[in-house]
Amino acid sequence: MFRFVIVCLVFHATGLHGFDVSTSTPDLRVPENAGADLKCTYSADFGSDARVEWKFKNLQGSQTYVFFSGHPTAPYKGRVTKYEGGLRFNKVTRNDNGEYDCEVSGSDQFKEAKIKLTVLVPPSVPVARIPSSVTTGGRALLTCFDKDGSPPPTYRWFKNKTPLPQDPSKFPAFNYTVYKISPQNGTLLFPKTTKMDSGEYYCEASNGVGDVKRSQTVKMEVRDVNVGGIVAGVIFLILILILLVVAVWFAYKRGYLAKFTERKPKSVVYTQPTSDYGDEEDGEFRQKSSFVV
Repeated sequence: MFRFVIVCLVFHATGLHGFDVSTSTPDLRVPENAGADLKCTYSADFGSDARVEWKFKNLQGSQTYVFFSGHPTAPYKGRVTKYEGGLRFNKVTRNDNGEYDCEVSGSDQFKEAKIKLTVLVPPSVPVARIPSSVTTGGRALLTCFDKDGSPPPTYRWFKNKTPLPQDPSKFPAFNYTVYKISPQNGTLLFPKTTKMDSGEYYCEASNGVGDVKRSQTVKMEVRDVNVGGIVAGVIFLILILILLVVAVWFAYKRGYLAKFTERKPKSVVYTQPTSDYGDEEDGEFRQKSSFVV
């Protein structure tokens, strides 16, 4: 135990901590169009010829090099510079959102440090898709989406200018309705609509950057099933079928269908005529084949 303490003290005093790569900016948040420094330091154990490379993985999981073999790759030329202690962006955009790997190799060792970069972008006016008419007892899905906000915004739904709580069962004023809200996905789902769900709906998007943005208001009306219209449609279809049957029967009684079948073309059968003059002894003529039309 005493030896272990002595070794730790020696390592701390001399700075001999072994091969190590670290960052002081593991979770970096920067406004769009501002500069950003991604810090990365490594121990001297990697040697003077240590190789430092940077990789980037976007939010979709696709990975590419930022710096390779001492030079920035084509998409980053003129945008980034590498300095002793990190990587500098002169201006970040929303496309730079993702994870960066600082990879250091040397003296047969390899270590890395990861940095998450979040480019701050306020949300735009969200697009709300709200059905204008729904049948009583039917399913209704309302969606809200913002394409610009970074980090991704959360959403709130409003009915008649009143915010809808995420759990309506906890509020007596909302016991009359059943719905499910997803603040992350921006959906508002009514499994079975009732007349009480009719109203004017809109949504809001916010991510802590800039102002809260509101969608357009759309009126959703829940209507009962139109029984009268369905009955009228069925009656109309039956009348059409009756008229069709009567028309066929009338045509048959008038003989139109029979005349139509009699208009078939007659066939002509041709048989090659052959003749046999019979026996020369009695001089009789005998016809053994005929021409028939």
